[in-house]
Amino acid sequence: MDMGKERLSRGLLLRLGILLTAVCVCVHVYLDTGSGGAPAPLALGRPTLSSQKLAQQGRTKQVSAGAQKQDRSLKRRISYVRTPKKDRNRDEDKEDPSPACCPPARPHRKAPRWHIDLEPWASTSRSLEDEAKRFLNYITTPQVSCASLARGESAHEGTKAAWAACLDPKYSLTHRIHSKHCRVYSFGLGVDDRSLERSLAKAGCEVHCFDPSLKQPHLQRDEMWLHRLSVDWRDPNPAIVAQRQYANTKKLATILNDFGHRQVDVLKADMESAEWKILENLVLEGVLDSVGQLLLELHLHWAGFEVGGDDPSVVRYWFSLLRELERANFRLFHVHSDPAKPHLFLHKSVLNASSAYTLSWVNMEWKP
Repeated sequence: MDMGKERLSRGLLLRLGILLTAVCVCVHVYLDTGSGGAPAPLALGRPTLSSQKLAQQGRTKQVSAGAQKQDRSLKRRISYVRTPKKDRNRDEDKEDPSPACCPPARPHRKAPRWHIDLEPWASTSRSLEDEAKRFLNYITTPQVSCASLARGESAHEGTKAAWAACLDPKYSLTHRIHSKHCRVYSFGLGVDDRSLERSLAKAGCEVHCFDPSLKQPHLQRDEMWLHRLSVDWRDPNPAIVAQRQYANTKKLATILNDFGHRQVDVLKADMESAEWKILENLVLEGVLDSVGQLLLELHLHWAGFEVGGDDPSVVRYWFSLLRELERANFRLFHVHSDPAKPHLFLHKSVLNASSAYTLSWVNMEWKP
């Protein structure tokens, strides 16, 4: 009886040992075959620390793999076009830096020039008569009309005043007068007619009269400023200026700079045959951009100061200077010749021409 129980217990223990051995073999085989993937959780008990780390690493890899897939999908959706350097330079050259509607602003001062552009000869013969005919026809034919003229009082009854400015609303002078921004420069000698200057001063213009014969350097009279100064085509020698406080003559650009003025609405000048070289200086230095209307008396009885050459060359030079005015957007609107003046043209009687003409031009692009 006791021996039977003992055999039964031994058989159970043997079977239990065989079963445990089989279970251990199966677990060992399972772990060996699953070492490439995530470890299998144990059937009993809590997972170990190593299994937690392995699981966390697996989740991290899955998240990073998903992020990489998302980035790859974004990169497939977004494309970046990089233009080579040569192509970029070519594209920049094609682009216009300024819109078509807005042209670049003009500089206030043009670069100085060394000489004016001479016009072709009036004829192949280069005769004085042909040159004089072209020149006289040019200065006696107004290029634009002016319905409203501002004139001074004539010294002779029944005759019209020689000097005139244009007050048509299409030009800016009348608007400048109404806004009290009008400025007038007048160059001449003390005996010169200043009725136009007084009229513009009464209308509200700031008038500056320049006369080198004045005894005082600056004074105010009849609502006008008088200055002991005159305009020239060159500035005085610095050594001469150092010897006295006030120089008698200066270039217009220098006078504008000294007075702190950028623009002059009306420039009137009677320079007694110095007008040709002064006009040449205004053209060469680009000062005409600062002038709204130019009133000038021309003297034709001789060539003028520092103007040389034979008679046909002198007239060609005169004509070329006036053509420079036209290229600077000035147009002639008023012509006057004094019948009391002698009819001499370079000391000759040519085409019954007068020795002096008073001309008035307006700057068509004057926008102060």
